[in-house]
Amino acid sequence: MHTPVTIIGAGLGGLTLARVLHVHAIAVTVYEADSSPSARTQGGLLDIHDYNGQLALEEAGLMEDFRAVVLEGRQAMRVLDEDGTVLLDQPDDGTGGRPEVQRGDLRQILLDSLPAGTVRWGHKVSGVRSLGDGRHEVAFADGGTAVTGLLVGADGAWSRVRPLLSSATPEYIGKSVVETYLFDSGSRHPAAAKAVGSGMLIAPSPGKEIFAHREKDDTLHAYVGLARPRDWFAAVDFTDPVAATARIAREFEGWAPELTALITDSDVDPVLRSLHALPAGHRWDRVPGVTLLGDAAHLSAPNGEGANLAMLDGAELGRALAEHPDDVEGALTAYEQDMFPRSAKWATDDMPGLDSADNTAQGLIDLFMEHGM
Repeated sequence: MHTPVTIIGAGLGGLTLARVLHVHAIAVTVYEADSSPSARTQGGLLDIHDYNGQLALEEAGLMEDFRAVVLEGRQAMRVLDEDGTVLLDQPDDGTGGRPEVQRGDLRQILLDSLPAGTVRWGHKVSGVRSLGDGRHEVAFADGGTAVTGLLVGADGAWSRVRPLLSSATPEYIGKSVVETYLFDSGSRHPAAAKAVGSGMLIAPSPGKEIFAHREKDDTLHAYVGLARPRDWFAAVDFTDPVAATARIAREFEGWAPELTALITDSDVDPVLRSLHALPAGHRWDRVPGVTLLGDAAHLSAPNGEGANLAMLDGAELGRALAEHPDDVEGALTAYEQDMFPRSAKWATDDMPGLDSADNTAQGLIDLFMEHGM
């Protein structure tokens, strides 16, 4: 491979690409804005699917490491009605194809699999520009620059690399989630812990839902979803955690207390996450020397596939580059031809949205039965 590869972003997709390139002895550098691997928390549980995320880990030669960090029992799932009635209770019998891991643990496996110095921390991108002939210059906030023959944007929803390929920008999808955490739930939050069970809880309703995971160390991590315009959330003062918590909880008035406890009993301040998406089927014409993966390429509403698709993107791109050692453009073309339809399929899945009349406990169960889940 004669063209050095530069990856922007040390998320799961960018690191999977870096690992697969390393397996094939292809030189790569990853630039990441965070100052260190521990600069910020890495989110909650991820279910890694046998039809995409696990395929990527196989390509990266990391399945054994992955299995070592799987949290047993977390594939259990419960669907509850607003009054707390359990309408579906699926135990984890060990045969499911979506084992759960902590995102941070999975990221650390990828980081540990790379040679020291592969990831350059504290390199926030301020801009990119074409130099012609497939070469690009990356400018960093500290005034430094890097010139590369192959630039990969793995830098998420607000990618600085994407404008080289596309004028598309993420749009608010009309929904947001508020994140909460309840620590030591068995002893300190027993009612909520009992409601969540050993794995995942979903309590859906038109316009709203509560989704929760049991993570490591008996932590409950909840995502409280509301289909509201941005102006509605802007009127909630999240700098006043008590008032913000009370305002969000009012939207769930009348729900079972063991469910609303996932909002009101949070051991951390509530965190607002506005949800955005690129146009479904987002794609671009081939531009020499640059491509995208993961959310930078196909950000969509949360559906459980984002991290898995990013990792598969990284693995597939790495393999394409290894299979076309003297034809970068051929590799990028092959990668994009497969990636575009794959990502479009998952961006248009038929799961009910928060604002859907079918977003009820029974509607969700009916959908699971229809799909054999």
